[in-house]
Amino acid sequence: MSLLDPQLVLGLVLIGTCTGFLAGLLGIGGGMIMVPFVTMILTARGYPADYTVKMAVATSLATICFTSISSVRAHHQRGAVLWPVVKVLAPGILVGSLLGAQVAVALPGKWLGILFAIFVAFSATQMLLNRKPKPSRTLPGPLATFGVGNVIGLVSALVGAGGAFVSVPFMTWCNIKIHDAVGTSSALGFPIAVAGTLGYVWAGQGMPQMPPGSFGYLYLPGLVIISIASMLMAPLGARTAHRMDIQPLKKVFAVVLYCLAAYFLLR
Repeated sequence: MSLLDPQLVLGLVLIGTCTGFLAGLLGIGGGMIMVPFVTMILTARGYPADYTVKMAVATSLATICFTSISSVRAHHQRGAVLWPVVKVLAPGILVGSLLGAQVAVALPGKWLGILFAIFVAFSATQMLLNRKPKPSRTLPGPLATFGVGNVIGLVSALVGAGGAFVSVPFMTWCNIKIHDAVGTSSALGFPIAVAGTLGYVWAGQGMPQMPPGSFGYLYLPGLVIISIASMLMAPLGARTAHRMDIQPLKKVFAVVLYCLAAYFLLR
């Protein structure tokens, strides 16, 4: 197959369109949508199963590098990014993301898929329960915060997410307002994405049987097409969110996530 045949381009455009729209509509990260469907596309094209999940995760992280910039700008303009918190958490996140990428590439593709399935199922459950964390304390000391950053970066690099499903509950639990937690999490997504992507690129150098257009484990056609489509659709999703009740949609989307988790467990 050619590098950019029409069927491949169409599939990547659809993934980017859905990712961007749902990110704006529901405030979710793109990894939960991107990773399963990029995996399906690469698997259908006959690429080694041990590579496909890792390439999908790497590509998901790389797209966050671009989408997080526009998100941070919007939140910063509203004063919702707590830069002192970013400075405290970012060093641990960088270390955790680099480590997470190395752990992920060392795992068999099947085990990485199982980890992603658990993450997606957990996220779907949180979406259904819609729990509001009870703020009860302040951020811990520098050493403990560095450790929390390690965990956020590690989990995010393993599953190709921006870390919001870990960092937002942590910050609200530490008595940070939800809007500030979301804005600060968007800023933390950039170091997660950069460090994780670099880790996957470095680890995938020289691997045999990589698809055309690969840079390490990063799938460049997916990065370009999905990023453009998602950045174009995210504003439409955000506008739609202000005009309708999205709670019923969250329940439907949670069911879709359970189906995607089942796909990874059964494949």
